[in-house]
Amino acid sequence: MRLFLAAGLAVLPLALAACQPSAPEPASSAAAPDAAPGIALKDAVIQLPAVAGRPGAAYFTVSQTGGAARKLVAVYVEGAKRSEMHESGMKDGMMTMAEVKEVALGDGKSVEFKPGGYHAMLFDLGPSLKAGGTAEITITLDNGDKVSAPAKVQTVSGDAGHMDHM
Repeated sequence: MRLFLAAGLAVLPLALAACQPSAPEPASSAAAPDAAPGIALKDAVIQLPAVAGRPGAAYFTVSQTGGAARKLVAVYVEGAKRSEMHESGMKDGMMTMAEVKEVALGDGKSVEFKPGGYHAMLFDLGPSLKAGGTAEITITLDNGDKVSAPAKVQTVSGDAGHMDHM
């Protein structure tokens, strides 16, 4: 009887372990940071500065096709140490530029980040940002969701670093 009891006690921890809940499954791609439902990021371009050491800029279009109204609160560009969202405009006949902390999005609306309007200023650009290449751009929404897309890197003249020879 003691032998049977000892064998039963030896197997008990294994049986209990089998009843324990398994470790949580990794999050599916639907819950990944760049899976913000109803938000699209497209036409992303990084414009290198005309003078090395100066800030660059990022332009893109973000649109919302459903869900609660969101706000864009940050822009990150691979290869830039820091970025700020800015808005350019005219005031008293003078071009102005001011930092903005958020940009409102809305259902069925698109917001263009383009020269003369909203844009992201990119500071301390690294050597990985070269005309003709691409870099990842990631936007962050007010609820913490993120959306990423590749951005074409180009010079101020708009070319991607390619020169045609005759």
